[in-house]
Amino acid sequence: MGTKHDDIPLSSRDGDESQKSFLPAPATQSKDQNGVSLIVAVVSFYFAISLSVVFLNKIIMSGSDFPYPLFVTWYQLVVALVLLVVWAHLGKTNPTFSIIPPYECDVEIAKRVAPLTFVYVMMLALNNLCLKYVEVTFYQVARSLSINFTILFTYLILGKTTSRPALIACGIVFLGFAIGSYGEINFSWAGVLYGVGSSAFVALYGIYVQKTLAVVDNNQWKLLHYNTTLAILFLFPVVFMSGEFTDMINASMDVMYSVNFWILMTITGVTGFGINIAMFLQVKYTSALTNTICGTAKACVQTVLAAMIFQNPISGMNALGILLALFGSSYYGWVRYQERMSK
Repeated sequence: MGTKHDDIPLSSRDGDESQKSFLPAPATQSKDQNGVSLIVAVVSFYFAISLSVVFLNKIIMSGSDFPYPLFVTWYQLVVALVLLVVWAHLGKTNPTFSIIPPYECDVEIAKRVAPLTFVYVMMLALNNLCLKYVEVTFYQVARSLSINFTILFTYLILGKTTSRPALIACGIVFLGFAIGSYGEINFSWAGVLYGVGSSAFVALYGIYVQKTLAVVDNNQWKLLHYNTTLAILFLFPVVFMSGEFTDMINASMDVMYSVNFWILMTITGVTGFGINIAMFLQVKYTSALTNTICGTAKACVQTVLAAMIFQNPISGMNALGILLALFGSSYYGWVRYQERMSK
C-alpha cells in the first residue's frame, strides 16, 4: 500500500459528487467541539505518515540496491493485509479498533470488485516504478496530471462537465508539468511515463470507487479488504512474469539477507496501511478546506525535504514547473471546495 497512497483518492471530491463519499463526510463540528489539539494531532499524523510513505519507498527503490518495485509493492500489500486482519480481530473486543469490520472475502463480491482492483494494482505499481526513476523533488510534478485525468475521465465516463475555473487550474498544472519536465536535470522518460500512467489510474480509481462502494454496503474498510486481497493475488503472477522474482533468486544480493532491509520493507508496508487510517481521521475530524490545504502543504514540504535529504539538483525551470504544478493543484482544490460549499 505504500504508494499513494498519500495519493489514493479516499473521497468523491473528483468523482461523481452525487454519490456518497468513500470516507465519512467531513466533520462539521466547530474547533471547540473537536479541540484544536486533536485537529493538530490528526493533521500531524497525516503529514508524518504521508511523507514517510514517499521517502521510505524512494530509499528502497534507489538507495538499497534492490531494484524490484513490483515485488516491493506486492510485499507491502501483504503487510497491509496482515494488519487489516489483525486490526479487525482486535476490533471484536476493543472499541478502539472497531472502525475496521471483521475480515470477509465473498467470491461473488470479489468478482464485482475485481475491475477496481485492477485499477488499484496499476496505480500502486506505476507509482513505485515512477519513484524508482525520478527524484523525489520531481515526483510531485511527474504525478500532477491526476487532476487533468480526473476531469477527462469524469466527462468521458460520468458525462459530467467541469467549471471554467477548474479547467484553468488544470491548464496551470499541465503547464507546470511541461516546464518542470523540460527543466528536470536528471530527466527520465521512463519515470515521466510511469508518473503519467500512475496519474491516470489515480483518477480512474477515484471514479471506480464510487461505482463499487455499493457492492460492499458503502463501507470503505470492506472495500479495502477485497482490494488488498485481490491485489495480492493479481500482482503475484505479474512479479513472476516480469522476471523480478527470477532475478532476485539469481542475483542472490546481500541486501536480501539483511534483517534491517526487511525491517525497512515492513515499516514501509505499515506506513502504507497507516495512510488509510490517517485519511480516515483527517476526514472525520477536520473540514474539507483543511484537507485541501493539507494536501498542498504536504506537497510543498515533501519537495523541500527531498531537496535537503537527497540533495537533488533543481534548475530554475524545474523550480518554476514545481511551483506552477503546486499552485495549479492548490487552486483546483480551492475551486472544488468552493463549488461543494455552494451546493
